[in-house]
Amino acid sequence: MLTIRKRFAGTLAGNTGEMRLKQAMTRILAFAGGFLLWAVASAVAQPAVVPGPGPAVAAAMQPQPAGAPVVLDARIGEHADRTRFVVEFSDPVKFRVFTLANPDRVVIDMPEVLWRLNGPPVLAGRGAVHSYRYGLFRPGNSRFVIELNGPVTATDPLVLPPEDGYGYRLVLDLFPTTQAAFDKHAGWPADLRAREAAAAQMASLAPDQAAGETPPPAAHGTAHKGTSTRKVIVIDPGHGGIDSGTIGITGMEEKNVVLDVGKRLAADLRARGYTVYMTRTTDVFIPLFDRDPFARRHHADLFISLHSDSNPDKGVHGASVYTLSEKGSDKEAAALARQENQSDIIAGVDLSGDNSSVASILIDLAQRDTMNKSSRFATEAVGSLRRTTDILAPEPHRSANFVVLRSPDVPGALIELGYLSNTDDCHQMATSDWRNRAAGAIADAVDRQFAPVVASPVTGERAVE
Repeated sequence: MLTIRKRFAGTLAGNTGEMRLKQAMTRILAFAGGFLLWAVASAVAQPAVVPGPGPAVAAAMQPQPAGAPVVLDARIGEHADRTRFVVEFSDPVKFRVFTLANPDRVVIDMPEVLWRLNGPPVLAGRGAVHSYRYGLFRPGNSRFVIELNGPVTATDPLVLPPEDGYGYRLVLDLFPTTQAAFDKHAGWPADLRAREAAAAQMASLAPDQAAGETPPPAAHGTAHKGTSTRKVIVIDPGHGGIDSGTIGITGMEEKNVVLDVGKRLAADLRARGYTVYMTRTTDVFIPLFDRDPFARRHHADLFISLHSDSNPDKGVHGASVYTLSEKGSDKEAAALARQENQSDIIAGVDLSGDNSSVASILIDLAQRDTMNKSSRFATEAVGSLRRTTDILAPEPHRSANFVVLRSPDVPGALIELGYLSNTDDCHQMATSDWRNRAAGAIADAVDRQFAPVVASPVTGERAVE
């Protein structure tokens, strides 16, 4: 991840005079409005053609609540007996701190805020903090999620008033403890659990997250040959909000790439006469276990999850398409599924009620012929994308145990658009032309998925009209 390392040791005032001056200027700008800071930063950054911006710029581009507090800075101090985590705000903020186990995490939960950070620092890994993420968890609710190197006891947070050019500071000390002691106190507070249940219920009642989702009349689209029934497509842009997904070699974030391609795909499909819903239309986090139920609630005929990949081998490149299986078609596919399935853990989602078994789901899938339909779409998608972009060699159609593909009665596939860790893939995914062509190729595959299937008069084999 392309980030700037920030460390301070001993006391909160351990910066150089030059750094203090720069930080004071930053705070003045943030208090004056926040967006001025973004404009200045954008002017000296790389030109934002279509590439996804960094975390601070992306946050500024999203609709923001008027008068929301601004997160100005986050700092980590690694000491001999503790790790200190400091968050600086422009205004007082109500927050909750709690811990979650398996894996061990500390969550700072707060109302929706504006973010003016350049990204989490690269940590040495010697202290309690392994890494942390921040962002919008749900509309009206932001949070930090701190991943730990080991169990800790989190002290009651101390809030310091503005002083010496600093804003309000939340100071959280993390002391090493035993795993048993950590597990004893870990878990969601009851009131927050109730809030999440209510939010999930509201989400299940909403027809979609965006206004204007009603598709145009299906007059000339290829989606409905021989039938007057609209086919319903659910597009699932992966990650979002607090979960940025893969960070590209240019700083481009997966969550922004797939959201943009998803919107283009939705527009293309609606123009062809499909009914289209999106699991998200803004930079907001959607739990994994809310995504495929969203497709079922909308009686989807097809579920398309969009992602982009990364690999330690920078030479690996090309698009690929995944369908569900219990074990995975190969080690790389299984590893990718494990990585994508970490999204809820990254965001600090309550997973205590999850006892799903993919084996039983697979039995149901086989009975309903859903897997065959999913495989057919994957084949069509690979063929269409091959005419538009590079394809992952040697086998672009793979399978693995992806949480978002577990719906028993909605065919689906997860499309990895390319590798943000590869120079060529990353640069082409940043262009509007490539995104339009990729969206068009996937839409072509959807057309072929629902085209009438007839028997060939010569061979007797099934063929698409």
